[in-house]
Amino acid sequence: MKENDVVLKTVTKIVVFILLTFGFYVFFAGHNNPGGGFIGGLIFSSAFLLMFLAFDVKQVLLSLPVDFRILMIIGSLITVATAVVPMFFGKPFLYQTDAHIDLPLLGDLHVTTVTLFESGVLLTVVGVVVTVMLSISGGRS
Repeated sequence: MKENDVVLKTVTKIVVFILLTFGFYVFFAGHNNPGGGFIGGLIFSSAFLLMFLAFDVKQVLLSLPVDFRILMIIGSLITVATAVVPMFFGKPFLYQTDAHIDLPLLGDLHVTTVTLFESGVLLTVVGVVVTVMLSISGGRS
């Protein structure tokens, strides 16, 4: 018999939004402050795990168009590519390139390859953590 968890489901909808917003903040703040892809990935993973706890796992997996195993592979490929590609241009392993772009609405935007590397780490962490938790719980990842 399933318990009536209306409060849990209602609070989960709010908390997941807060966790995802905070995850984005920590990811982007990680360039100059503590944070980055790994911590942001753990926060994103906690949002997904909270959804799996509050709602039916199969229902959540059907509503999310994400295969977390593929997400893990894509993240790993992005991370390895940003580390290795500079070597083809005579630069050292994990070489960082940055640029300043002047956008009309946003002004001066600092763009760096570290952000791409950290996004690969984020995707890998989310994929691994959610896949492991789904495997432990007996759900399909």
